[in-house]
Amino acid sequence: MSSTTPTTTSPSPLKAPQHILSLLSTLHARSLEQESQLSATGKVFSSTVLGDLEDKKNSSTTSTTTAKADFDALMLDKFIALDEDKCHFTYQLLTALRATNVVEAGTSFGVSTIYLALAVSRNMAATGKPGTVIATEKEEQKADVARGYWRECGEEVEGVVDLRVGDLLETLKEGLPERVDLLLLDIWSALALPTLKTVLPRLRAGSVVLADNTISGAEGYKDLLAFLRAPDSGFTNVTLPYTNGFEMSVYAGAE
Repeated sequence: MSSTTPTTTSPSPLKAPQHILSLLSTLHARSLEQESQLSATGKVFSSTVLGDLEDKKNSSTTSTTTAKADFDALMLDKFIALDEDKCHFTYQLLTALRATNVVEAGTSFGVSTIYLALAVSRNMAATGKPGTVIATEKEEQKADVARGYWRECGEEVEGVVDLRVGDLLETLKEGLPERVDLLLLDIWSALALPTLKTVLPRLRAGSVVLADNTISGAEGYKDLLAFLRAPDSGFTNVTLPYTNGFEMSVYAGAE
């Protein structure tokens, strides 16, 4: 009986033109380089960075507000993109779900959005259904850069993205699809639960919520995880064994 040597990396499920694949490779490399410069662990967590900034301030009542302003300024030109293997998983999941309506909380420079849009475009072509990726970004400067990358990708990305710029708890209040297939939470952990509650009325039965860094960022995500894991939440949950954790929660629907 013959045997073969297993490969060390899994093949990419991504189906895209070469210019998009090359762009994604460049953007992921840039993100990893920036994270290594910001963190000794090679991974940046908003709660950790905020804590470090607060420690550098005095203990006055304005320290937290000032630290948040400093955090926003520090992150203004940083990618901090969703890890490439997690992007591959999300793309594969979307194609399996035949998902056509996706909400992304935390777009930044739009790297993970490219994967979401490619999957939605593929599913739209396969099902004949309309679809959209609703992306959210607080900073107009980042939004402009993201739009440039999507434009570089072409219509199958740019044509399906609906970018909402500003406070996502406001921009997601209206104009959501009747049925949302997947919600990706890749934002400051304190905003994760309020964002989920904003989108929850639109989640269809069988929809999925993904949240990044739920092992390393467990303290910041404790309210979100408690909500998702409550017996009457309507969600079943599993922490996927990706670096720093990747929570996958499937919604059974409201009782």
